[in-house]
Amino acid sequence: MQKKVRFLGLDVHAETIAVAVAEQDGEVRSLGVIPNRAESVRKLIRMLCAGRICEPATKRDRRAMFCIGS
Repeated sequence: MQKKVRFLGLDVHAETIAVAVAEQDGEVRSLGVIPNRAESVRKLIRMLCAGRICEPATKRDRRAMFCIGS
């Protein structure tokens, strides 16, 4: 079974975070803007990674956070 990878892009600002997702097939879409608050980020990750294995990565690693699903 091939694993699906979902890349999550976060453009962080003082008050807000712009969120975008790139699917493995190349589709990229904006998910909108959330408040720059810990609970908002936790809620976003729970929503995006529900039922998937999630592995964080840093910009320094030149990777995005991704979720792997079945």
